[in-house]
Amino acid sequence: MRSYRGTTAPCRLGRRGWAVACAVLGLAAIVISAAEARAETLLERGTYLMQSIVACGNCHTPQGPEGPLAGMELAGGLRIDDDAFTAYGANLTPDVETGLGGWTDEQIIAAIREGRRPDGSIIGPPMPISLYRSLSDRDVRAIVAYLRSLKAVKNQVPASEYRIPLPPSYGPPVTAVAEVTPADGAAYGAYLAGPLGHCIECHSPMGPKGPDWEHQTGAGGLAFRGPWGTSYGANITPANLGGWSDAEIKMAITQGLRPDGSRLLPPMPVGYYANIAEADLDAIVAYLRSLPER
Repeated sequence: MRSYRGTTAPCRLGRRGWAVACAVLGLAAIVISAAEARAETLLERGTYLMQSIVACGNCHTPQGPEGPLAGMELAGGLRIDDDAFTAYGANLTPDVETGLGGWTDEQIIAAIREGRRPDGSIIGPPMPISLYRSLSDRDVRAIVAYLRSLKAVKNQVPASEYRIPLPPSYGPPVTAVAEVTPADGAAYGAYLAGPLGHCIECHSPMGPKGPDWEHQTGAGGLAFRGPWGTSYGANITPANLGGWSDAEIKMAITQGLRPDGSRLLPPMPVGYYANIAEADLDAIVAYLRSLPER
């Protein structure tokens, strides 16, 4: 009787059996090694997030007549007008003088999740801080890793102007936030459409204290003014999307096309959403279908 190290019980193996066992175990070792080699790094995760669902470039990359300006990724300066403010997307590149080059990782994370700059000043809308507070520790560090990888661009951005009082803070300091994965089921779709993609920020009407997520999540109606005129966040609950197929919802997200062939208007970041992984699209669609009709 021979026993094979790593098994929980002895096994009877002839010469051929040992050859087969070694081949199988060797293949398993190769598979495990390959899986480890494919393990996603923070930079890989950050690159995927920033070039797809998170889409920070939609507000932080300056735009020209033909789209994002070449060589200016996340260099800031895009103007966003609202009754309550005139905001400018900040320079997120590693430039020391005009960007984030002089900030520590923890200071960048505090700006993203708490809306607080190193000097203590508060970041105002349209930054969706209330949602970003729930970004997982790993994902927010992945975003920082991506920002650190950018080319530094010197671009001084005007200060945003607010015609409303900003809060002294958005809440207590954010501590640990656990990772949300596909294994978390419905919570994963909510995480994609909430903290990561902030879909429910743009697609929910405003209440007295901000987006009315308590009573009207996804009901639409929020106005966005820009060179395109005025667009409105669509109702993304089953009251509007109930008659759409999963493929039609995905086409609207990734191509900006409704089932009737009409195009969605900005600020829908279709150029980024085209890069969302199929499994993540499935989770988003499942979440949208789970919303109460509004």
